[in-house]
Amino acid sequence: MWKQKVFPVLCRLEDFKPLNTFPIYMVVHHEASIINLLETVFFHKEVCESAEDTVLDLVDYCHRKLTLLVARSGDSGPPEDDESRYSTPMQELQKQAELMEFEIALKALSVLRYITDCVDSLSLSTLSRMLSTHNLPCLLVELLEHSPWSRREGVCWFLSPGKLQQFEGSRWQTVAPSEQQKLSKLDGQVWIALYNLLLSPETRARYCLTSFAKGQLLKLRAFLTDTLLDQLPNLADLQSFLTQLALAEPQPPKKDLILEQIPEIWERLERENRGKWQAIAKYQLRHVFSPSEQDLRLQARRWAETYRLDVLEAVAPERPRCAYCSAEASKRCSRCQNEWYCCRECQVKHWEKHGKACVLAAQGDRAK
Repeated sequence: MWKQKVFPVLCRLEDFKPLNTFPIYMVVHHEASIINLLETVFFHKEVCESAEDTVLDLVDYCHRKLTLLVARSGDSGPPEDDESRYSTPMQELQKQAELMEFEIALKALSVLRYITDCVDSLSLSTLSRMLSTHNLPCLLVELLEHSPWSRREGVCWFLSPGKLQQFEGSRWQTVAPSEQQKLSKLDGQVWIALYNLLLSPETRARYCLTSFAKGQLLKLRAFLTDTLLDQLPNLADLQSFLTQLALAEPQPPKKDLILEQIPEIWERLERENRGKWQAIAKYQLRHVFSPSEQDLRLQARRWAETYRLDVLEAVAPERPRCAYCSAEASKRCSRCQNEWYCCRECQVKHWEKHGKACVLAAQGDRAK
């Protein structure tokens, strides 16, 4: 809210000419730190379940970020990190904030995907917010269409399509031709979120498939190639759902009376500060963003203590372990979602032991 309501006003003030942008940068950077922590903790389903109705605020937050991501997809993604282009500290700060906003939106996508993993345990208000108020399935379709984390560099319409680049690790990286058919992590997050939102019994009973929603969702059929299905076999169920949807009549918009909960944190902050944004900006200019050299050194020392690696490691949850070799794992069995692996080779070696349990778990989930 500060970035939307106060920061633009602050930048327009005539006497806002900071010699050092460090205090503002740390405020902007704080959001990136929080979304990184949220991505880490929401990986665990029990966190989402314990959040209860405050998930409404987080769903709204993720929706705002992804809507902005789609709106900016006409641009070529985030700016390149080229310091020679910045003539003033404020211009440098604004470019850094723009790049950070892009990365925050990508993290918000991961958080939203983890929330969709828990759709069967979310409250009716949260489901209504996701499916009716924000129509997240249609928003995710637009994300797949535009894929703002991918781009073609050096495109020449009469010679070649250019090099494929993907945004990973805070920078654009060229994808080797042999890897271009491989599903990127971010595309995978969108597909899994769509799978959860469209095929979960809880959401299928509540999502109104209007003519617009039907038209948007049927665009997915063009993306469901054999190569994609080989990488995410569960999407075969989504393909069957879309085939049935193509033959079904669209539903009329629902007119049921719904008592909808509102996101409490955002609404309260906006209500308490409405009409005060300029006064807040002027106050912060005098008391927060114009520090003396001594205050600046004190702030830097406090931030350094806050972001010390051993402090962050102390609050981070333990990483999952590979079911085969017990090494730290980052990949999950796409069918049953129960076992973890450090690499494809370990998953193949463990399949003889895991196969039966995996099939039974997947069938049990479908039965539910």
